[in-house]
Amino acid sequence: MTYTVGSYLAARLAQIGLKHHFAVAGDFNLALLDQLLTNAETEQVYCCNELNCGYAAEGYARANGAAAAVVTFSVGGLSIINAIAGANAENLPVILISGAPNTNDRATDHLLHHTMATSDLSYQLDIAARITCCAVAITSPDKAPYQIDMAIRAALRESKPAYIEIACNIAGAPCAAPGPVSSLLDGAPSDADTLAAAVSAAADFITARKKPLILIGSKLRAAKAEPAALALAQALGCPVAVMAAAKSFFPETHPQFAGIYWGEVSSPTTREIVDWSDGLICIGTLFNDYSTVGWTSNPAGANVLTLDIDHVSLAGHDFSGVRLAEVLDGLATRVEANPTALNELHRLRAAPAAVPEAPAEARLSRTEMMRQIQGLLTGDSTVLVETGDSWFNGMHLALPEGARFEIEMQWGSIGWAVPATFGYAVGAPSRRVIAMIGDGSFQLTAQEVAQMIRRKLPILIFLINNRGYTIEVEIHDGPYNNIKNWDYAGLINVFNAEDGEGLGLRASTGGELAEAITRARGNAKGPTLIECALDRDDCSPDLMSWGRGVATATARPPLPR
Repeated sequence: MTYTVGSYLAARLAQIGLKHHFAVAGDFNLALLDQLLTNAETEQVYCCNELNCGYAAEGYARANGAAAAVVTFSVGGLSIINAIAGANAENLPVILISGAPNTNDRATDHLLHHTMATSDLSYQLDIAARITCCAVAITSPDKAPYQIDMAIRAALRESKPAYIEIACNIAGAPCAAPGPVSSLLDGAPSDADTLAAAVSAAADFITARKKPLILIGSKLRAAKAEPAALALAQALGCPVAVMAAAKSFFPETHPQFAGIYWGEVSSPTTREIVDWSDGLICIGTLFNDYSTVGWTSNPAGANVLTLDIDHVSLAGHDFSGVRLAEVLDGLATRVEANPTALNELHRLRAAPAAVPEAPAEARLSRTEMMRQIQGLLTGDSTVLVETGDSWFNGMHLALPEGARFEIEMQWGSIGWAVPATFGYAVGAPSRRVIAMIGDGSFQLTAQEVAQMIRRKLPILIFLINNRGYTIEVEIHDGPYNNIKNWDYAGLINVFNAEDGEGLGLRASTGGELAEAITRARGNAKGPTLIECALDRDDCSPDLMSWGRGVATATARPPLPR
């Protein structure tokens, strides 16, 4: 087979396991899109705009381990930047591919459309370099294989986005054939001596503690270390709490599961047992103002052991160049069972109270909505929650074994959930995908529901209509938190047009919601959006407490000079 730069890239995407890549067409990437279409192993999936394309790829990476998005130069490449920056913050390997102007125009003073009326065309590469782990501009077919491989290898190794820019007259140019894919997939192992020293120091720390406890954070997935963390937990026999952004990264049905640790809005007894522990083993954790409720719960000090993606730190020690999974595997063979904290947790914890079913005719409440969503969950479910009260409502869902939970908590960009849900469903067709999205966030990226309809994806969206940005109301209220109401359920008919089979329903009582869910179960040919009409002030108590803490931190006065 004779390869071109574009078909080489397509082959590499397929080799690393991408069955799809997301795209928005523009004149600088049309030749590249044609070349990508020549590979039957990866399908081109179209999005309504570039921002949504990036979010969709980010959702796909959550389901599939990596993703790719293809856009045009400048007007497309700059539009997608927010989503790619989010993928960076969330540790997801999304490969951003952009078409670029003809190489002949780079050596002239020609002014081109889709640019900032400058002959310097390097600005998109410069910007991309700031939000990716590797950024390359391909202007020579001879160098293209090396540059493509370098970017993809970096993305997979670091679990971060990478950027590949391809001039429009280079995409179809002949180039060398791809070599073995193993050169892209094999990450460097830990330095053996450093690994041994890190495991020894960490094991000594754990052995010296009477009440150890494991706290799991969102970077565990990026390190591909979930099985290793489970093995260590079972060897140690201690409680395992998870941070909000890591919900589902440790089985909630496991007898050692201690709940969600989130400061004052933690699960019942979780904060108490974490505070009681004299040895906190932080695995892949990330502490920011949101996750610490305005810096009010920020574990630190001599009783904290930090096991990060590529380094281990504790009082008096810091080891870099070690892989998290290898550290955890080593520790699992060195520690002895210590259930002291687990026994105390069982003494503290009461059986969860059952949520009573509301009368069918009663006005729909947040509590009743969540009770019914809880009843939908099975082991093949994935729940995606948008920034807002959905975060806090989602924390209270009890996940069956095998269920997954997705949240964009570090980046926290409203509008993420609709296209991310679309991308996740494309990447995980066998899973039952459920999304909880607020009305304000939905308005930013609503059009991607049309692509769910186009691909006949049986996604279930709970659209929470409480007439505004509720999360912002609880942080700092003002008229800017009010939005224009839409006929959200009716919008599905707009997206259906002449051939779609999406379903838009509205529920203002518990009975109507139950009926809508029943109808959604029978709709296998497209998404179902259930508009849940809630009172504006019907938000979770956790959001109110969290909002107060975050607002206090945000409003701190400047330090004196």
